[in-house]
Amino acid sequence: MNSARSDPPPDAAEGHDDRADGPRVALKILVAGGFGVGKTTMVGAVSEIRPLRTEEALTDASIGVDDLDGLGSKTTTTVAMDFGRITLRDGVAIYLFGTPGQERFWFMWNELSRGALGAVVLADTRRLMASFASIDYFEQKGTPFVVAVNCFDDADRYDPPEIRMALDIDPHVPVLLCDARQTVSAKQVLVALVEHALRLASGPSSPSPRAWRTPAPTRDG
Repeated sequence: MNSARSDPPPDAAEGHDDRADGPRVALKILVAGGFGVGKTTMVGAVSEIRPLRTEEALTDASIGVDDLDGLGSKTTTTVAMDFGRITLRDGVAIYLFGTPGQERFWFMWNELSRGALGAVVLADTRRLMASFASIDYFEQKGTPFVVAVNCFDDADRYDPPEIRMALDIDPHVPVLLCDARQTVSAKQVLVALVEHALRLASGPSSPSPRAWRTPAPTRDG
């Protein structure tokens, strides 16, 4: 696993790593999206520590409950969360929390989203409808988010404007193409989210979500 750590600043005391004292600034980012879009993969691709995963094997009990359409090779599922960390220069740490994708675990989203700087909504062009719940959720909470299309090898390719139109995403929300398996690609998505969140924090409030879209299910547990 490639480390996301950067070299210590030149003026750091010899033999002393400021990061050993813990991060001075901690940012929380969620990685959300539908079932099987690559959330666990993205967290693992960028985390400098061995990621915490709460995966369980899919069993016959999930038949008729979890939508496996287009996911024939999927054998495990996240039942709580994924967790990873990236330490940056100047004592800034990003903590990544991957949310569970199945509807039966949505009650956990409110707890996971507390204090988050923003969210990455991963999308799969083979199952775009699975992205609506995450988009609605973050729009309604006013949480900054970007949409990152995970380009699976067997999926059709579409340009960001086409994705934006299909998902009816507001113009101010960044839409990116990525490969969740690749560290550099996943980092670029996180950088885009942080920059987007900073722009929103320094400018006018983001537009309200469209009234026509079906509201996201209540996730209060």
